[in-house]
Amino acid sequence: MIDPNTNVNGEEFEAYNIRRWGSSGWTRHLKQEGRKSGANFANWKSWPNTLKAHRFVKYCQEKCNIDTNRSNEALFEALYEKGENISLVPALLSVGETLGVEDVEDLRSYLESNDGEDDVKAEIEKGRRQYRISGVPFFVIGIEDESSDGWNQAPYGLSGAQSKSTFVGIFDELSNE
Repeated sequence: MIDPNTNVNGEEFEAYNIRRWGSSGWTRHLKQEGRKSGANFANWKSWPNTLKAHRFVKYCQEKCNIDTNRSNEALFEALYEKGENISLVPALLSVGETLGVEDVEDLRSYLESNDGEDDVKAEIEKGRRQYRISGVPFFVIGIEDESSDGWNQAPYGLSGAQSKSTFVGIFDELSNE
């Protein structure tokens, strides 16, 4: 989660940053790096509480067989490019419709309940312990050994905005091993 202490309905972007860090100046580097990769952050208006968004991804994967990469990309687009507050059920329903979720009313019922909340929180806590995740974005890169339920080497953990060259360097190193 971005910040579990964020108001459950999200907060206005600038007000949140002023309250939390004194300004939103720290986002300049994130936005610069993002623009190099096509993430323009053109309409970032809110700071979300992402618990419902995590549950949305879980629902889309488990009930609709929608790949988590697709649902996360759609959430990114909604939040950072379209200016939607993904803390709120109506915004998540809109994203679900763009992804082709057929039973929007079932999705609404799920998001308005607490279903899946404990599972999502447990998964987040596991990531914090296993990979020492303390911020987002956080990337875990490695080669998973499917036969042994784990990594056949220690995975790389990257926190924060990263350049393409950082990822390419890690992929090159992994492909040589």
